[in-house]
Amino acid sequence: MELGEVVLQPVILSGGSGTRLWPLSREQYPKQLLPLTCERSMLQETARRVDGLAKTAALRAPIIVCNEAYRFITAEQMLAAGKPSSQIVLEPFGRNTAPALTLAALVAMQSDADPILLAMPADHVISNVAAFEAAVASALPLAADGGIVTFGIVPDRPETGYGYIRTGQRRADGVALALTQFVEKPDHATAQRYLESGEYLWNSGLFVLRASAWIRALAHFQPTILEACRAAVDGGCTDVDFRRVDAAAFDACPSDSIDYAVMEPLSAAQSAEMPCHVIPLSAGWSDVGSWDSLWQVSEKDDAGNVTRGDVLMHNARENLVFAEDRVVACVGVDDLVVVETPDAILVAHKDATQDVKHIVARLKVEQFSQANAHRKVHRPWGWYDSIDAGQRFQVKRIVVKPGASLSLQMHHHRAEHWVVVHGTAKVTRGDETILLSENQSTYIPLGTVHRLENPGKFDLEIIEVQSGSYLGEDDIVRFEDTYGRTNG
Repeated sequence: MELGEVVLQPVILSGGSGTRLWPLSREQYPKQLLPLTCERSMLQETARRVDGLAKTAALRAPIIVCNEAYRFITAEQMLAAGKPSSQIVLEPFGRNTAPALTLAALVAMQSDADPILLAMPADHVISNVAAFEAAVASALPLAADGGIVTFGIVPDRPETGYGYIRTGQRRADGVALALTQFVEKPDHATAQRYLESGEYLWNSGLFVLRASAWIRALAHFQPTILEACRAAVDGGCTDVDFRRVDAAAFDACPSDSIDYAVMEPLSAAQSAEMPCHVIPLSAGWSDVGSWDSLWQVSEKDDAGNVTRGDVLMHNARENLVFAEDRVVACVGVDDLVVVETPDAILVAHKDATQDVKHIVARLKVEQFSQANAHRKVHRPWGWYDSIDAGQRFQVKRIVVKPGASLSLQMHHHRAEHWVVVHGTAKVTRGDETILLSENQSTYIPLGTVHRLENPGKFDLEIIEVQSGSYLGEDDIVRFEDTYGRTNG
């Protein structure tokens, strides 16, 4: 088969909550949706990374597998990146990477008989895209022949935060190596031995394989996952730009990673029918799994500092300091991570950033909202920022995109005052509809059916003052909603 005839289907696995990058990454807005290394989000960078592969194979638009809660921001980010996609597969709940790849493989085979999949996590950094393209091109002939190919990152230090791949003999193509073993994250002494041996590579989580090869391997090692995912896809439906799977069927699916479900037992079996290959990759890769790893891949000043926002440094070296809302000044400190957001601040030593997840766990146990959500909350129509709150009142800044509208709704426990500060608002209030321009306001009494719309060509910005006995987001009764949301 000529490689030009190969159908290459990128699959972006956009799950995970990135708790070690708290307080920027949170459960309701995880790291893959954040612009951590440039002005684009990690998801957008991942989608753009495959563009150059169009000269190597027949390149399809990416299939994205993400949690249902992220569907609108995912679609919006893809559109903003020039990558609009009707192939966004929604998981009703997370089941790890093996089921996610299975859903994508089944969906891909509905459009193309047996495409080659390029499976990529949405939250990785690859700075040398040309090297990445060359590695994928080398993997295509192996995958076309039924092999399963992964990429091992050539290590430059004894890293304890990554899993490792043990390699074997070089394959006939002169590029790939035999894959003999997956190894868990080691301690420092073991990682040093791996580095010195030259036999071990970091596990990248990147895979190239035919859809049928994945289905065949899964049927052999984890048939329960395949059965549940097949039922979920068969019982699903198309919803605007999204592919929904059947929630009840997917609920029966075990949670497992690609490595545990297939790659580890497959590499141990060394099957001639399903050969495993690993291609060494030196491309400035990082999984950005901690603040320290983000510091390592980011551009630094002469003192080794990585800064963003209003940051002042004096006699300070090799720090990472992000400021979102306020001025942050660092004097006489080294090797720190300082991350300031409107509602939380992290201060940690760079060597301890893997332990940030323990803080997030405590926040969840003690029911701090900062564990899950930012003060600024994104919605399909725009966003809101809770800028002040007290007993029986809350103040929000609300921005509605041009042409967008909130649901037709009612509240049992609160009234609302709206002041337009920018743009034009179309307000439904009971039986009347009114237009408000800048500096005009209106009042929504408790129990009144209402809707806010932006009929203009620019963002609508209002200040909302809520008052009442209960101000929770679950005090919403929706009667109509453009985005298919239900009550609650």
